[in-house]
Amino acid sequence: MAERSGGGFGQLPEGTTPETPIFPIAIAAELAGMHPQTLRQYDRLGLVSPGRTAGQSRRYSMRNVLQLREIAALSAEGLNLEGIRRILDLENRVASLTERVRELEGALADELLNRPGRRVFAAGVQGDVVSLRAGARVKKSNQLIVWRPLRPPAE
Repeated sequence: MAERSGGGFGQLPEGTTPETPIFPIAIAAELAGMHPQTLRQYDRLGLVSPGRTAGQSRRYSMRNVLQLREIAALSAEGLNLEGIRRILDLENRVASLTERVRELEGALADELLNRPGRRVFAAGVQGDVVSLRAGARVKKSNQLIVWRPLRPPAE
């Protein structure tokens, strides 16, 4: 839903993100193309939850404004408010899980970079597989092994 650039509304003020609550209700309503009372109703229903100032007045983020626009579009397509709530909940869940996947992929990449060559193997003296530390070398043996094939019994 919301992009880092502000979702098509131009650049955000310095030091803010799409989640920063900066718009008073009148401005958010204008940006979303709705009446301020509609925003209050959506807040009461839990469809969009704006931030609050110390004086308890609502402050909407760019992400909230984009959600309001999506609610308007879904409503225009004939969905009722409960259906819209379900869709928004699922979209928020997907966004949350996507972010978690990115975090885990980053952690995995960092772990792999911090442990290069973690799994190095070599053949041991008896022909067994030996695990080595990264950068370690196998001890060389200067033993001489004489191989004498078995001779078939003389006939």
